[in-house]
Amino acid sequence: MPSPRYRSRSPVDRRRRSSSPLSPKRRRRESRSPEREQRPSDYSSHSPQRRRSDARHSPDTNVRRSRKPSPGLSSFRLDVRGNRGKRADEGERNAYEGVEESKRYGKRQGSPPAGAPSNSNEQKPVEKELPNYAPSGALAAEQNTYKGVVIKYSEPPEARKPKTKWRLYVFKGKDLVDTLLIHRQSAYLLGRDRIVADIPIDHPSCSKQHAALQYRQIVTPHPTDPTQSLREVKLYIIDLTSANGTFLNGERIDDSRYVELKIGDTIKFGFSTREYVVMNEDAVEDQEAP
Repeated sequence: MPSPRYRSRSPVDRRRRSSSPLSPKRRRRESRSPEREQRPSDYSSHSPQRRRSDARHSPDTNVRRSRKPSPGLSSFRLDVRGNRGKRADEGERNAYEGVEESKRYGKRQGSPPAGAPSNSNEQKPVEKELPNYAPSGALAAEQNTYKGVVIKYSEPPEARKPKTKWRLYVFKGKDLVDTLLIHRQSAYLLGRDRIVADIPIDHPSCSKQHAALQYRQIVTPHPTDPTQSLREVKLYIIDLTSANGTFLNGERIDDSRYVELKIGDTIKFGFSTREYVVMNEDAVEDQEAP
């Protein structure tokens, strides 16, 4: 059986020990500093917990006391350069002066509501982009794919093969470099990409799909008989939004617009020095005839 000296005391024994008179050691300690005041207990009327509870529930005071939070970084607003400015609550209070109470609440997007004075330093909200319902060209891209390359150009419904034999005479300076026959198809694609280009252009300033030659059937009313109409296949050129443009007789043509070609017109692509002169077989025979 353990000795009573080392036996663990029960709560009753601890209570008896606390209520017992002072021990000789503590009595000597108290006698050394008689002027020291005794520390009030938690249940005395002098304790701060007791004083706060009495003041909070006393009938004389109607307002409950509360600690005022110290201003921290969260209560300050930082400007563009990172400097501290006015407090956030003061800025919001000034921003909503003169605004109806019904318009003060709602979803905030970083700017005061309509009618409130706005600061010049605040950035304007970015306008949301509206939906675009125009055709994206994804379906046409699947049909216009050749050997893994998507062709930017597609022929219009009025595309026709010509009966007149058109030609392109290629000049570099004053020398005739090549002669191209362009009457065997309804359209010809010009560019640096030799996989899809019908007429390759190897100059680095030209795009992979630079321009296109297109034959179109144009319907015009008959000059004498209004019940009939005239149909004629004409040659056009269109620029496929190239980087350095297509030039007709020294002037750059608009992108994605058909421009009619006539006999004797000169075409240049990008910064290339080669000139493509448009002619047909009938015009060449008339010039060769004496």
